[in-house]
Amino acid sequence: MNRWNIPAWLEIEATARDTHCVYCRISFSAMPLKRSSKPSWEHIINDARIITRENIFLCCIGCNASKGQKTLAAWLDSKYCKARGITAESIAPIARAALVAIAGRDA
Repeated sequence: MNRWNIPAWLEIEATARDTHCVYCRISFSAMPLKRSSKPSWEHIINDARIITRENIFLCCIGCNASKGQKTLAAWLDSKYCKARGITAESIAPIARAALVAIAGRDA
């Protein structure tokens, strides 16, 4: 487990899967990365107890800091996302699937 209680198997899986920010799509392989462009762990549902492949993603520090505790739907409507062209359609397919699942649960 890492310091965010993410098990090693999930950390390996997410790191292999999320080579770009799941939101703004910036590549994590471009070096050197600015601090705001470095990968950070993201819980789509803001509950650190939900440690599943459907809830744990890598996004850039900039997007993660902007999203904070907002729901994904609310954050996608923020000035930050609008200024960067981040929409429900532009985010990574795995994040889009999480958005749809959350919307279905809230309906």
